[in-house]
Amino acid sequence: MALCARSFAADAPPPRPNILFILADDMGWGDVAFHHGNVPTPNLDRLAAEGLELTQHYVYPVCSPTRSSLLSGRYASRFGVTNPQNPRAYRWDTVTLPRALKTVGYETALCGKWHLGSKPEWGPQMFGFDHSYGSLAGGVGPWDHRYKIGEFTQTWHRDGKLIEEKGHVTDLITHEAIQWLESRSGKPFFLYVPFTAVHIPMREPAEIVSRVPPEITEPSRRQYGANVMHLDDSVGKILAALEKTGKAANTLVIFSSDNGAFPTARNDDPLYPPDNYEPGPAGGSNEPLRGFKGGVYEGGIHTTAVARWPGQLKPGKFPGVAHISDWMPTFCALAGYTPEKDLKWDGQNIWPQLSGAEPLKPRSIYIAGPGFRAQTLRDGDWKLVITQGGTKKDAEMVELFDLGGDPYETADLSAKRPEVVTRLHAKLEEISHADRDAEASD
Repeated sequence: MALCARSFAADAPPPRPNILFILADDMGWGDVAFHHGNVPTPNLDRLAAEGLELTQHYVYPVCSPTRSSLLSGRYASRFGVTNPQNPRAYRWDTVTLPRALKTVGYETALCGKWHLGSKPEWGPQMFGFDHSYGSLAGGVGPWDHRYKIGEFTQTWHRDGKLIEEKGHVTDLITHEAIQWLESRSGKPFFLYVPFTAVHIPMREPAEIVSRVPPEITEPSRRQYGANVMHLDDSVGKILAALEKTGKAANTLVIFSSDNGAFPTARNDDPLYPPDNYEPGPAGGSNEPLRGFKGGVYEGGIHTTAVARWPGQLKPGKFPGVAHISDWMPTFCALAGYTPEKDLKWDGQNIWPQLSGAEPLKPRSIYIAGPGFRAQTLRDGDWKLVITQGGTKKDAEMVELFDLGGDPYETADLSAKRPEVVTRLHAKLEEISHADRDAEASD
């Protein structure tokens, strides 16, 4: 793959942007109002209306792989990362997105959830972030800021030091992000805001719960609706801070989710320290997509995504296939960063297609599910799904879908189109051959 290059219209290259990447946690395709969600999301609706919605944006079925791919430009399976994980994800010498951007003058910060190494000595500042704050591990209790019971329960930190704070996790992340943003002057910045919302457990402020539409009656489901609305409020506050500081015009804003929703997630999950959580299901919706978090059907890996850059991106819908690994090559191109060596990016610089400077290009994307128990390859409109049914190769289940005519994966065509299965299977084997070649073994 060619290394990062400026591929814009020669007569009008865009200026180097600030980059704000907002990532929700476990938000489903059907959770936002502009996808017919059941709670209002006016700020995300506005972002989608003012920006370019990527209608075929792919991530991983669970959180850590998506995060590792975003910040490396590589498939997460190259690092052996396929599950949510607390061990360190990257080799120490990995050229991450913040490391790359720092070399061309960017300031970098992470405010939110890291989950690529849950000890302070494995934290964000060890991999290129000037400032880091939030959960070193995964989703946390909203008020006690505790991760799952065990070695990494205490996880809330600022700049590599574990701390104790009061306040709701969504508000704390929002405040920190705004405070950092408002303190910037002069240099371009990369601000990464991976919220823990809308991940369980949740206990939302009564004022927000009272705003949930009355037709949602189950108490735990009302908590979920309030969580989505709280996230939307926070996105609005961060966007308002961009406007207030005069940075909005030259800031590329991306919003997405790390994976699809898990509709039956229990708000009173016993893996977390108890803190008066409303018992019952508190998961989102991927409708009308098939499947959910943890699986490689569309509901697990096909997420909402919006890009907004006033004057540089025309509002509307982008129909091309995009992958979370594309953002590092794209941001690097916009920032003017050229790698000194081949970084083995799996992602592509998609700016020329997003901006309309170049037509859409056919492509393939590969995704390994948790524990490599399922893998999928999308090649054009064809999608191959391979699920391991046992320990032997001959135990695998093979499915083939034509997403162009069947976006909801209702009809398995593997028996009718064996020649396509054979071609895609060979391609998947070729692409997956490089898995685990960059595991953190040093």
